[in-house]
Amino acid sequence: MKAVLAFGANLPGDLGDPVAQIARAARSLAESPGITVTAASAMYATPPWGVEDQAEFRNSVLVVEVDEALFSPLDLLHRCQDEEKAAHRVRHRHWGPRTLDIDLISLWSAGVEIHSGGRWGAELVLPHPWAHARAFVLVPWNDADPAATLDGQPVAGLMASCPAGDLAGVRALPDVAWAP
Repeated sequence: MKAVLAFGANLPGDLGDPVAQIARAARSLAESPGITVTAASAMYATPPWGVEDQAEFRNSVLVVEVDEALFSPLDLLHRCQDEEKAAHRVRHRHWGPRTLDIDLISLWSAGVEIHSGGRWGAELVLPHPWAHARAFVLVPWNDADPAATLDGQPVAGLMASCPAGDLAGVRALPDVAWAP
């Protein structure tokens, strides 16, 4: 299975800055049996989305291959949530500040994109219902995989549909090393 994982953080947590929180989670996932990183984006600084009265975020994307014998889609989501718990993620407000957020954006099995179709209820919706409109997901994803598609549409094309202000607010941090 191929999976796209989007990372975000804007609170320091126990490791210090948000980049360190993301790096620890990415390394931990990469070291998990059955998960192999195939591509990683640069780290990006992004303005908050949804709830704007908070610090800017750090965002990045990993593209991974997942052994379907070890992980179902729901198992992969739970593995990502384990990393959020390790970073002491607390959900005080929807789209609010966080030490770590890992979203499962899209999955493919045997080259076919998986659509959840209510199979996992509200716990896991695939593809991610907001990914197509979020520059902070699309820009890093396009960086990691320029040929990527989401629901049959090129990610680069979806980026072009984002409001110009959203795209302008996404800045690569080329001097930040974070990937596993």
